Amino acid sequence: MLNNWKTILLLAIPSIASFASMTVTGMINLIMVGNLGAMAIAIVGVSNIVMYNAWAIFSGIGNTVNYLVAQNFGSNNMKQGIARTYIALLLSLMAGVIILFTGLFGSEGILNVLGSSPDMVSEGKNYLQIRFFAMIFSILSFALHGFFRGIGNTRTPMIASLIGNAFMIFFTYTLTYGNLGLPNLGLAGAGWALFIGEAVVFIISAFAFLKTLNAQFHLVAKPVLDFIESKLMLRESLKLGTQEFSKSMAMFVFTAFVTRLGTHALAANEIALSIMSFGFMPAGAFGSTATILVGQEIGREKSFQARKMGTETAIMGSIFLLVLGTVEFFFAESIAKIYTDDPLVFELTAKLIMISAFLQLFDGFFNFYGGGLRGIGDTTFLLRTSLVLAWGFFIPLTYVMVFILKLSSYGAWLALYTYLALFGITLLVRFYKKDWSKISLKQAAA
Repeated sequence: MLNNWKTILLLAIPSIASFASMTVTGMINLIMVGNLGAMAIAIVGVSNIVMYNAWAIFSGIGNTVNYLVAQNFGSNNMKQGIARTYIALLLSLMAGVIILFTGLFGSEGILNVLGSSPDMVSEGKNYLQIRFFAMIFSILSFALHGFFRGIGNTRTPMIASLIGNAFMIFFTYTLTYGNLGLPNLGLAGAGWALFIGEAVVFIISAFAFLKTLNAQFHLVAKPVLDFIESKLMLRESLKLGTQEFSKSMAMFVFTAFVTRLGTHALAANEIALSIMSFGFMPAGAFGSTATILVGQEIGREKSFQARKMGTETAIMGSIFLLVLGTVEFFFAESIAKIYTDDPLVFELTAKLIMISAFLQLFDGFFNFYGGGLRGIGDTTFLLRTSLVLAWGFFIPLTYVMVFILKLSSYGAWLALYTYLALFGITLLVRFYKKDWSKISLKQAAA
């Protein structure tokens, strides 16, 4: 058991550091932008939700290459794993074209659809457009990181993220306010800082990928596109992408509901989400670790060992979340004051944090057991569950809590964590109800 826990930690800690660097960078950027006022905070918050949806649509590409490469690595068939990675990169490039055109022609319309005020649309459309451009690099990097995590190399994504995020912080500081002799671009400067950081992450990841092919697998960087494998990658990517998109689009509607409660409520909501992303950090890291370990053991044809590794990963991740939740609960208001000195905002933010501090354990279940189910390729169940719970439960419940029962932001967050609790428990039950003796490698059908 101790050896298993050591293996889990060696994979999870770099992922936690990677996700933590992104979370801390987002927090620092929001604090820097916060000096521009509540309107700037609201624009960044709404843009974050929009970009989460844009990323979610195409996130299935990176998640698919992650679990398939993990299985290939376990079965010692990395030639197939690398071929699948090239297909993932091609799909990512195609996604990039769609994202580019959406950014160029759809930014203003998206803000209008969200119900933003005319001032928010006027000030935010250029910032959102730049964020779309940055997303192109993010999708490509995520596909490469899926490859690295699949082979058990979580250090390379960590290093790329740390360096890229350092660039983001530096240029947010300099370009937003014109420090160190650089132009004073205001909110647009914060957008360009994110663009530069994402580009740096991709360049480092691409270089490491090409180097890994030669140094570790002794293969030449020669793309081979197999039609049957491409169909598998596309099908799995669509399922996992739609699953993530249904969840993120539900958050999009959730934010639209909160937006109608006013600027202070929206600002508090976005700051609370930024703070609670510290809980998403270990949850996502251990979820990714579960995918790696379960997928590799399935590749080795050790299905019951795969189940055991998934369980132990969930146990360790839960411990992390309980410790983190304790800190968030008792220091909620102090943490909120880091972001803003507006009493109307930080008092509401603190209460939202306290509501979710321990309930985030269920979001952990969603990530841990969702990661394990991805590792065995149970993607159809993940898709169906996501669609049913997001649109048949979460959105109607949020509407009732906010607009019918008039519970304002508190009702919105109670609805959010009720949904996450149900989702997490559903995936937990599925994980242990599976017949693990019948689980095998995911292969393309002829």
